[in-house]
Amino acid sequence: MMAEDRAAKVRALLDAVRAEGRTALTAPEGKLIADAYGIAVPGEELARDVDEAVAAAARFGGPVVMKIVSPDILHKTDAGGVVVGVEGAADVRAAFCRIVENARAYDSRARVEGVQVQELLPRGQEVIVGAVTDPTFGKVVAFGLGGVLVEVLKDVTFRLAPVDADEALSMLDSIRSAEILSGVRGQEGVDRWAVAEQIRRVSELVTDFPEIAEVDLNPVIATPQGAVAADIRVLLSTETPKERRRYSRKEILTSMRRLMQPRSVAVIGASDESGKIGNSVMRNLVDGGFAGEIHPVNPKADDILGRKAYKSVTDVPGEVDVAVFAIPARFVAAALEEVGRKRIPNAVLIPSGFAETGEHALQAEIVAIAERHGIRLLGPNIYGYYSTWQDLCATFCTPYDVKGGVALTSQSGGIGMAILGFARTTKTGVSAIVGLGNKSDLDEDDLLTWFGEDPHTECIAMHLEDLKDGRAFVEAARETVPKKPVVVLKAGRTAAGAKAAGSHTGALAGDDAVYDDILRQAGVIRAPGLNDMLEYARALPVLPAPRGDNVVIITGAGGSGVLLSDAVTDNGLSLMEIPPDLDAAFREFIPPFGAAGNPVDITGGEPPSTYEATIRLGLEDPRVHALVLGYWHTIVTPPMVFAELTARVVAEFRERGVSKPVVASLAGDVEVEEACQYLFEHGVVAYPYTTERPVAVLGAKYRWARAAGLMGGGS
Repeated sequence: MMAEDRAAKVRALLDAVRAEGRTALTAPEGKLIADAYGIAVPGEELARDVDEAVAAAARFGGPVVMKIVSPDILHKTDAGGVVVGVEGAADVRAAFCRIVENARAYDSRARVEGVQVQELLPRGQEVIVGAVTDPTFGKVVAFGLGGVLVEVLKDVTFRLAPVDADEALSMLDSIRSAEILSGVRGQEGVDRWAVAEQIRRVSELVTDFPEIAEVDLNPVIATPQGAVAADIRVLLSTETPKERRRYSRKEILTSMRRLMQPRSVAVIGASDESGKIGNSVMRNLVDGGFAGEIHPVNPKADDILGRKAYKSVTDVPGEVDVAVFAIPARFVAAALEEVGRKRIPNAVLIPSGFAETGEHALQAEIVAIAERHGIRLLGPNIYGYYSTWQDLCATFCTPYDVKGGVALTSQSGGIGMAILGFARTTKTGVSAIVGLGNKSDLDEDDLLTWFGEDPHTECIAMHLEDLKDGRAFVEAARETVPKKPVVVLKAGRTAAGAKAAGSHTGALAGDDAVYDDILRQAGVIRAPGLNDMLEYARALPVLPAPRGDNVVIITGAGGSGVLLSDAVTDNGLSLMEIPPDLDAAFREFIPPFGAAGNPVDITGGEPPSTYEATIRLGLEDPRVHALVLGYWHTIVTPPMVFAELTARVVAEFRERGVSKPVVASLAGDVEVEEACQYLFEHGVVAYPYTTERPVAVLGAKYRWARAAGLMGGGS
């Protein structure tokens, strides 16, 4: 069927359903849509009476499935409206009557259009294919094990719709029970391409018709010969989603450049009075050494911190790039109008008292003013922002001026301060720290677009509670990930969206499950916790990208070797099978009671020369792609001796063009802390008192390298 013809056919059907005030399609209507889009379903006919049912069953010539057809009964099984394996005229008659009687008993007011008589499909693996409208990401397709256990097992994976054939096929390998589809205990595997094609066609359908809220093919019977949907459920939405204003990449970069690299900043609500937010912002800008112009705005002052004060921002001479607001929420709208008249492109709204306190109308008002004047809003309800390479500290919090390559953002002020403290205590250099607050306008996709191009930024880490526009975020992430890692800490792991779902797919599409799969699809590294996010951000720029899967552990302690091996497996990494020649080379440096293989256990009493020789072997051999070092504090090889020799060898090889990721776990007395700091500063990611953390960082680097296409694999 031509694309235009099938679209017209489905459009006419959906319009007719909506004209009747219905949101659920009947099974025969679902079959019409399936046929139009090439979604494989069994042969079926609608029988309006017993005789039609008998005739239809005879035409199929074998056992049939009989199902109630009623626009008022969504869950047919619950209503006793499904009978499987009916054969012979007498049984068909009896089943028809029983189904209709059950439906009447279930809901006496339900309209009954008849009974669907359907071919009985052969036995096979039951899977579910569906689509749901996610409030963050829009149309999302789902795949998992199906049948009656679908909501118990919850073994489902999600992708943004539409998906192409390869992406659909990747979904089959993304569920926990993937090997079942390949065949177990001598059984033949399912036709993977047929299953993937069902996924692709469903994704195409919901993309073409945004008013389709949910599609459920459950079960799809997958066999070695194909994949056929035994049941199709289609639900329509009752509301039209509000269109969000979108900005082009060029527009985002233009406004973000003036926000992050301003030449002139106005502080609305600047104050000479210690303890006021307007005073703190002014002090941070002045004391932080910002080289641009700083203009205090306060109608009651002539001079603030030695700078001429202006009654209104409209009185400020020349162009202004950023207006920082440090006034109560109720005064923001009027001041924002003046910012608009002054043609200032960015407003940083520190004050709280907007949507987060229930003042939605007040927030809507400032958004409308900003849109009218072409102002981009950061906030409200934020601590401000730091742009360290500009010596800009536009916050009321403690200043921070250690320049580096990590950009950090947070939706929460408290998390922002945790970021600040972590950066200071670990000596992490940052390019920016940005508060997002209520995200009335500027959000993560704007920042990702900017940081992706910013030459000072090597890694981006973001704490978020939600995304306003998940698709815009994914688009920005896909642009950025090939250039630099993006780490996300997504707070909130509840399945809030599941309760109101009208299908199996909808019930499975819990918020966190969708976020997890789609962030992975975008190539983003998801951190399990706050400290993990910060450590990934700090460590990923230190490590070179791996070029292959072979990880080798070299350890001075057998116990650490076992734990490091566990961590390698837990993080989806591969312990190299050491070839005989390399094994023999390692054995030359290991005492008889040590152990080659992988981990390479050199034992704890060995001198520094043994650590150095084995590390050199691992770096020299091109078949080894990453090293995990386990150090045990002894007087024979003290911590700083180990740190200095490791850093020296790694630096020597990098000068020769051999850059492999090297991480280390140091066990010992408190001196190992200083040794770890030294290693970090010299290109080796090292942690004291933990075998899990260094390998988790290595795993994150591997996930990014795959997503960025540096290893020839996907995410």
